[in-house]
Formats: sequence, C-alpha cells, structure tokens
Amino acid sequence: MEVGIKDENAISLMREAGKRLAFVLSELEAYVKPGLSTYEIDKKGEELIRKCDGIPSFLGYNGFPASICVSVNDQVVHGIPAKEHYIDEGDIVSLDAGLIYKGWHADAARTVPVGTVIPELKDLIEVTKQSFFEGIKQAVPGNHINDISIAIQSYVESHGYSVVRDLAGHGIGQNLHEAPDIFNFRQKKQGIKIEKNMTFAIEPMVNMGGYEVEWGEDDWTVYTADYSFSAHYENTILITDGEPEILTLPR
Repeated sequence: MEVGIKDENAISLMREAGKRLAFVLSELEAYVKPGLSTYEIDKKGEELIRKCDGIPSFLGYNGFPASICVSVNDQVVHGIPAKEHYIDEGDIVSLDAGLIYKGWHADAARTVPVGTVIPELKDLIEVTKQSFFEGIKQAVPGNHINDISIAIQSYVESHGYSVVRDLAGHGIGQNLHEAPDIFNFRQKKQGIKIEKNMTFAIEPMVNMGGYEVEWGEDDWTVYTADYSFSAHYENTILITDGEPEILTLPR
C-alpha cells in the first residue's frame, strides 16, 4: 500500500481546493432551513462549487447521481438528494461535499441542526466534531494511522456514543479516495507510519445508538441499524512537521 507524499505544487493546489470547499460548506450550512428538499440543498451546493471554479468530486463518482451527499437523521452517509425529501424543524442534516480544483481534491463534511433541535442532538453533533480534533492530535510524523483511530474511538465512547465500523476516512490527492484507509476505531495493526506532506480525509461517523449500519435499497445510503440518529464531521488535512494543517476550514 503506497501512500503519496505531496510536493509543494500539489500542496498549493490542495490548499486552494480546500479553501474553496470551506467556503461552499459555510454557505451551505447557512442555507439549510426547515422546508427545503434535499434536492434543493444539492443544487445549491453544486452551484456554489461551480461558482468557485471547482468540479464536484462526487457527481458521477462510481455512479453517484448528485454533487452533495445529504444525509438526514438516521442516515449516516451517502444520502441521495430527492425532490420529495423535505427536512423539518428538529432534524439534523449531514452535508458531505468534495471539490476538484485543477486536478486536486478536497473532501469535507458537516452535520447541522435544522432550526431548534433537542439538546441530545446538539451534543451528538459537538462530540462528533470534537472527536475529529482529538484524532488529528495524533496525526503527526512518527505516529501511526491507528493512533488517530484510537483517539477518535476513545473520545466518542467516553461520551456514550459509538463509531461506525463499516466505513472509513482515507488518503486524498489527485484521486478522491487514496491509500490508506483511516478507520475511527482501534485496529489490530498499527498501520503505516505518518510522514510529512501526506494528505488525509479524517471523518468520524458517530451514532447515538449501536455502531451497526445497513445499506438502503439504492445501494448508497447508509442507515443506522437501530434507527438512532447519526452525525458526520470531516476535513482534509496536511501532515506537517508539527500539528496538521486543516485545509477545509475557513481562513
């Protein structure tokens, strides 16, 4: 399993892709409100990506029919937007988007509340987000991929939630998905040693109930097996000499 080390030109272009995707997601988060269809959210997201001179990474990827994965409540990831699927006050919505800029990808996700949500769902969203930051504390040269996985799982489970085990983060670069897989729970093997100028998409997927998931009839949408709510948080990061640089946060 060969993991790419990015040169300065690649890093510059991935920074730009990340900056543009951060803008898209910030705008999309502000756009979400009760009464919108998931189709409308997708169309807004695609419009924003193209306005940034980007190409949607997801559109047509292995046949995926949309630019934004819009996953609601017990949908973990890969929700396919639909004209007849409206979001309501009190829902939570995960927005997962990818953007290609001059041949280089950025990938990120946010889970947002729709209007006013119950405190338990606010906590789920915050724990999911913070688990990402706990994980990337371990994303430094000399550590191993499993150090990231352990940190995420430990933080999530200390708050009474579970991490999805059938899906993982990944390397990223000129391809949306590259080596290595980066799971959110402890692995038997320590995984590769982390090196400067590697780029990863770290993405905790956290369930209020058990970690088991099921695929829907569309073969894309992933649901919690026990119908519990789920949250997703993701950023593309660059390994540096010290703390990792997060490429998909506004700056």
